[in-house]
Amino acid sequence: MNEDLLTFLKTVDSPTVSNAIETLQIRTRSEGFPSVDIRCLFPELGVMCGYAVTAQVETVSNVNPLLEKEFVDLFAAVEASPKPAVVVMQDIGSDHGRAAHSGEVMCTIFSTLGAIGLVSNCAVRDLSAVRQLGFHYFARGSVSSHAHFRIVRSNIPVEIHGMTVKPGDLLHGDENGIISIPEQKREMLPDAVGRVLQGEKALLDFVRQPKFTSSLLIDRFLH
Repeated sequence: MNEDLLTFLKTVDSPTVSNAIETLQIRTRSEGFPSVDIRCLFPELGVMCGYAVTAQVETVSNVNPLLEKEFVDLFAAVEASPKPAVVVMQDIGSDHGRAAHSGEVMCTIFSTLGAIGLVSNCAVRDLSAVRQLGFHYFARGSVSSHAHFRIVRSNIPVEIHGMTVKPGDLLHGDENGIISIPEQKREMLPDAVGRVLQGEKALLDFVRQPKFTSSLLIDRFLH
């Protein structure tokens, strides 16, 4: 993707990106974002924008074997990914709300290989250390243990609380949440964002005028 577009997207908040994508009419309005279960744990880091590197993992359940090769495969996928990378982990176990997918060690490896953040449908840990890395965390929350953490497989589509993520998808996230950015019409996003911001400013200026009343707003919407 054009570096200028990536730089531009880092200046825009995720609700505005979402609204701009809606105007391009390339998917339904209920697609491309997870539920409220996914939280931005480090809002002070601002916007995260990068390419997804995906993995299915297990933590509390202990069905799949612990194989070092699967960890190496994930690290290699991060290294080979377009940059910046965002690691996206889906816990496929039976109890995926109890244990952590990543902490200081994993995030340091990911960061060294070119990742800027991690999205998990479970939990994370080592918040202070990872915050100092400047590494984004989007997860359900934090817990102290990683239980039986293992990587099951990498580079496959994953599902994160209603958001499907494929390897290479462009993700945009901030304190408001995360949204995936479709590849189709991506080059039109800057103009779409501009139109959204211009429309919102015009409406807000109208609402903030002296002696504003609801009838004025009704008249504006009807005409």
